[in-house]
Amino acid sequence: MFDEATNSHPWTQFPHQGDVGIRGYGASAGEAFENAARAMTSVVTPIGSLSAKETTRIRCQAPNLEILFVDWLNALIYEMATRQMLFRDFHVDINGDVLRAEVHGERVDVRHHEPAVELKGATMTELKVGRGKDGRWIAQCVVDV
Repeated sequence: MFDEATNSHPWTQFPHQGDVGIRGYGASAGEAFENAARAMTSVVTPIGSLSAKETTRIRCQAPNLEILFVDWLNALIYEMATRQMLFRDFHVDINGDVLRAEVHGERVDVRHHEPAVELKGATMTELKVGRGKDGRWIAQCVVDV
């Protein structure tokens, strides 16, 4: 159980030395993963500045939810880097040890988006996935920037 589940916002960020912690909340693990992705995108640029112009599909498989969460975020970071995109809308479906997602975003326009940092990777630092006291799911970790 996590005490942070009393937070009423769907996602938050928290400081961690030179990096940034991200945390997503949701009624399901998938929704918490979606909101954590929003928190991660917001480290780079305000998510409201993005449009959902292009769609990308992501699939991950891992032995448990915590590893699946880190794999999910790292798959997003990979797609951001290789496609030169930022994503704003996330639709995650978790079935057993498999995550399937459809993400929507747009190509990076440095003048418009003014990216603050480059995401290097999601880490196992502060990694937690589970239910809070109120029953909501929480997914969190530290992202290397």
